[in-house]
Amino acid sequence: MKWKMGPGVLVAAAFIGPGTVAVCSIAGVQYGYLLLWALLLSVVATVILQEMAARLGIVTQKGLAHVIKVEIGVRWIKILVLGLILSAIVIGNAAYEGGNIGGASLGLEAIFGQEYISFYPWVVGFFAFLLLFFGNYEVLEKVLISLVVVMSISFLLTAIITKPDISAIIQGLFIPKIPDGSILTIIALVGTTVVPYNLFLHTSLVSEKWKSKENLKEARRDTVLSILLGGMVSMAIVVTATAIPSNEITNIMDMTKGLEPLYGESAKYFMGIGLFAAGITSAITAPLAAAYVANSCFGWNTTMDSIRFKLVWMIILLLGVLFMSVGIKPLEIIKFAQVTNGMLLPIIAIFLLWIVNRKTVMLEYQNTIFQNILGIIIIILSVILGAKSILTVFGLF
Repeated sequence: MKWKMGPGVLVAAAFIGPGTVAVCSIAGVQYGYLLLWALLLSVVATVILQEMAARLGIVTQKGLAHVIKVEIGVRWIKILVLGLILSAIVIGNAAYEGGNIGGASLGLEAIFGQEYISFYPWVVGFFAFLLLFFGNYEVLEKVLISLVVVMSISFLLTAIITKPDISAIIQGLFIPKIPDGSILTIIALVGTTVVPYNLFLHTSLVSEKWKSKENLKEARRDTVLSILLGGMVSMAIVVTATAIPSNEITNIMDMTKGLEPLYGESAKYFMGIGLFAAGITSAITAPLAAAYVANSCFGWNTTMDSIRFKLVWMIILLLGVLFMSVGIKPLEIIKFAQVTNGMLLPIIAIFLLWIVNRKTVMLEYQNTIFQNILGIIIIILSVILGAKSILTVFGLF
């Protein structure tokens, strides 16, 4: 059956940003193939949660934040939850945006050199602004799908160039190991794949794309195939980084520099193009997600053409460009954001699981018992990982 790409590809585009490149590179350089199992687990969890989000969006034709707001009856709990969502998604995405624009800028640096390095963040920001300002959903979908294809080819080819050890990859995927000092990297791998703001983005995008419950099967297929493709790209980055003759990455582009002596200029350009595409796709989707969340939380009921909608993503985009222009290094911001994401995930996942089990909301499209079991397992694992990350940060684990 032919796969007609849809919102699932935009979700994949959102989680394969410079943060993914950074975290997967660190995982590959420091631990080789040993943490591939964490990525595989994250991809499975993402498929399960994003399918729930897509089903919710099609059945209700509303965003996740809007549905949560309507379903919570106690006023103070509603205000607390919406405040948490707004702060985590809108403010968090502003921090992410600096990393996204920085990552795309580093991609341009790899391709064109350092001569115009101070202009790259503004070039990336301007390009993202044009796409968001003049593009409707259909235009953005086509652009992002094209960029995802370019990015996927770039990273997968770069991984193939490194001539990886296939048996070691299979062991890393299916035999879980937790090397000493790796817990925060595992949390970051989860946080860079199972992205909370993608749950909000997906519910809004599917309601833009599909208006009928008859499209549920198509949406499910789009979600599964897109996220599996995204997972393959993330794993390709880990595989590529494993070949780097160094034990530490202090800059995202250290990855390409490390490959140059072994594989020549070609790896540098593949990685540069892939990194630029990864940065641009996330630089578009992060502000878009923030705007959709604000739209749902405040009950604006606006479209992408609305002034208020545009104002939210403009602020997020501008903050991202300013973060990079004043010389803030994206890598530390990205790593912090990924760990924070990993801790926020169980909270959002609990609300999502609660909503998709409410018959008044989902009608006959509620979760099955099997879907609930998988959802509960994901929440338990994310709580354990989140708790371990907090203990590790404070030196108690």
